Amino acid sequence: MPMIDVYAPADLFPVDADRALGEQLTLAVLRAEGVPTPGPFHADNTAAYIHRLPASAVQTHATAQARTVRVQVITPPGALSRDGQRQLVKEATGIVATLSGDPSQAARTWVILTEAAEGGWGLLGTAFGKEEFAALAAKARAAQ
Repeated sequence: MPMIDVYAPADLFPVDADRALGEQLTLAVLRAEGVPTPGPFHADNTAAYIHRLPASAVQTHATAQARTVRVQVITPPGALSRDGQRQLVKEATGIVATLSGDPSQAARTWVILTEAAEGGWGLLGTAFGKEEFAALAAKARAAQ
């Protein structure tokens, strides 16, 4: 189950955009992982955290109040293929640009893909790796 963090200046997105941002990014990540129709297991455990920061907290060398966005996606080991990575970066960038209302935002949107180390993903009090995720997924499929 991926985790998504979006860091942006507080006023970059409309005030009511958080749900759309979280939902669209979540679905994009799941599609990139090969889950086109998420069931309850994926829907309940894939989370997006929207961090609206004061304008002065987002900086570049050129400006003290940058209009950049950072989308960081943390996935379990081996969850994204190379094609999945490409797909996700493209979709996430498009989502940010669309919801910000500024097509040029794509040039200031960074998508950081981070894969958790084997066993470096904790859920249900267990340090999950490929073996544990496979067992958890099999259990979820059997319950459907």
